[in-house]
Amino acid sequence: MTDDNSVPVVDDGSEQKRSKPSVRKRADAIKPYRCKNLIAVIENPEDIKNIGTVIRNVNALGVEKVYVVDPRHGLSDDWQELRERRSLSSTSVSAVKWTFVKRFNSSADCLNHLKKNNFTSVATSPHRKGSRNEILHEADFAAYTKLAVWFGNEALGITDEVADACEMCVSIPMFGMIESLNLGTSSGIVLYEVTKQRREYQSMYKKRKKRKPIPPEKRIDPHRMISDDRKR
Repeated sequence: MTDDNSVPVVDDGSEQKRSKPSVRKRADAIKPYRCKNLIAVIENPEDIKNIGTVIRNVNALGVEKVYVVDPRHGLSDDWQELRERRSLSSTSVSAVKWTFVKRFNSSADCLNHLKKNNFTSVATSPHRKGSRNEILHEADFAAYTKLAVWFGNEALGITDEVADACEMCVSIPMFGMIESLNLGTSSGIVLYEVTKQRREYQSMYKKRKKRKPIPPEKRIDPHRMISDDRKR
């Protein structure tokens, strides 16, 4: 895996159709839209394919990093080895090659790492007794300088250990006969709302504590589609 403060930018066989300058140009174009200090955490996932789907969502929506709590050691600690793993590369549509991924042996290890680096954790989970519960679109995800969003095991959900350590539990409102979503779908929905709010905030303020506004002429439009010059 890469250093925790780095962003992997790779040029390999799968990118042969793109020149290095065009790849770098794309990387520079998306940089202002990436959500700083935002991490998606997957706790003890059962299916490697689901990890790939979450990584794809993370990369597409501009989330900074992915942490995976992997007590069964299904993933490698070496990022180079990880990005070459076919099961991850295919399900993430090669997004794993462009995304920072870090694994942890336990939820406690991950929580301690996040706490040490001043991250606030929130859990994606249905209503939990004794917890602060928020509906997704009513929660304020821009209120936290550093934010980690946790997604639980496909069958069991978030553990009590993580829920107890989280600032709040966020639920997706559902209105059908079936009130459940798979990990790939739920992570996409939640991270879309989280990144939308944080991108809007980043587009207006340079410094969070002092709320120093960015001059209007220097602001980015957080909802603008980024043109892809690689296809021209």
